[in-house]
Amino acid sequence: MKLIKIYIFSLLVIILMYSCKKEFLNRPPLTGLTTDNFYKSSSDLRLATAAVYAQPWWGWNDFCLLGIGDIMSGNMLQPYNSALVQFTTFSITSDNAYIAQSWKSFYDVIAHCNINIKAINTKLPDSVSTVSKNRALSELRFLRATAYYHVAMLWGAVPIIEDNDKLIANPLVPRHKLTDVYKFIINDLRYAATNLPKTDQAGRVTTWSAQGMLAKVYLTRAGLGQSGARSQTDLDSAAYYAGNVCNTSGLTLLSSYYNLFRTQYNDNSESLFAFQWAPGVGYGNGNSIEAQFAPSGSLVTGGGGYGGAIGPTLDLANLYTTQDSIRRKATFMLTGDRYPELNAAGGGYTATGVNVKKHVVGTAADNNSPTMDLWSSIEHNTVLRLADVYLIYAEALLGNNSSTTNATALQYFNAVRTRAGVSTVTSITPAILMKERRIELAFEGQYWFDLVRLSYYNPQAASAALNTQVRQQFTYAPATGVKTPVVNGLIITPATASTFTLPIPANDQTADPKLLEAPVAYY
Repeated sequence: MKLIKIYIFSLLVIILMYSCKKEFLNRPPLTGLTTDNFYKSSSDLRLATAAVYAQPWWGWNDFCLLGIGDIMSGNMLQPYNSALVQFTTFSITSDNAYIAQSWKSFYDVIAHCNINIKAINTKLPDSVSTVSKNRALSELRFLRATAYYHVAMLWGAVPIIEDNDKLIANPLVPRHKLTDVYKFIINDLRYAATNLPKTDQAGRVTTWSAQGMLAKVYLTRAGLGQSGARSQTDLDSAAYYAGNVCNTSGLTLLSSYYNLFRTQYNDNSESLFAFQWAPGVGYGNGNSIEAQFAPSGSLVTGGGGYGGAIGPTLDLANLYTTQDSIRRKATFMLTGDRYPELNAAGGGYTATGVNVKKHVVGTAADNNSPTMDLWSSIEHNTVLRLADVYLIYAEALLGNNSSTTNATALQYFNAVRTRAGVSTVTSITPAILMKERRIELAFEGQYWFDLVRLSYYNPQAASAALNTQVRQQFTYAPATGVKTPVVNGLIITPATASTFTLPIPANDQTADPKLLEAPVAYY
């Protein structure tokens, strides 16, 4: 697997790049550092693990997270970028640039975790406490498991790379059975859940982060290889871990949904895992979502903002009731919407079209972050938050039933709705749950993964969810509230069961022909 070999960057380069980030890193003397002499203390471990919370994820975060998670799932549309159009029309080719970028990014993360894990296990002196060692290993295994979860959900059976040195010696590797990939993910997360603390520095993962991810992974695996009904054992495990987070963590939802996506509330109590982006690090190293998706240069430091043609689909917009205005306004702009916190020095921003709002946090001045630049927003966008786990808990308790009035499921499901200012429900069905997740997590890259999870055990329903969508943008008349569809001329290929597995990047197929062979057992 030659290209994965190329993706194994030096850990020390990442540490040097992020040594200015106050929240996580305190800059040590760097002269003469090597992987042989770096891992000498608990503070070295903290420095090394912190470096994997951001930059290696850049390729996924830049365009792909929303491009795959929300454009491919039908929440969002960009009709002019040919690679993104492939996601809208289900005509994805193996040479799609964002497919290659995502694959590379996840294996970058995995490679960095592997480097650290091996160095800690082989080079750490006995003077460093076992608690510090296990905590560092747990952070890395959480991050590696999260990367593998994304790879498994997007590509299915994929290579499990646990030792970079073995890969360098033999770069031709096979794909491994998807059941084994999930077993590997769960093993990493169970270790993390056991050894991570209940509390830590803001932004660091904890046992609740690992247990929340375990709940999501078990809920996903429950449908793997099933037809109609999911594995009750995995559903029970999902309910167990989600229940631990919901009932015993002491964590609560942030009171304001809107504030979840403002930088003053980075790493709030609802955030179980978020990318720890630093400002002022330039293109390729920071959070570039705002630059790519903001509709106006006045909203972005440096005059960027390339998202004027990107907006929600009519299909997504029609899900929001008038009562659900808080989540709607926090997620996407309608013509005439006023955002006083954006371009605050200029009197605020009034939307002139229908565009993305979530992740658009404003300029350096708006965020009191002098070093924030065009390509490095200060937003720590969340990968897993407590509301997601609340809904996972409700779904696990619903299980294979057509509906439930389970009091605990309703308690946590309705907590999400109450925070959003919408009325509670007295019964939950699979359709109600899917709709709630789509609205609550819109433009957070989640809906595609929800559809993939559904496709594991009911591919017809997952395909129908895509094939019945209105994949059109729209204009909005604030005086009348009328949405008028915009005809885009795109020809959409009907989704089928195969739609839910992405093609392996063409260059990797060429470099490693084993990737085209049937997957083999890892265990």
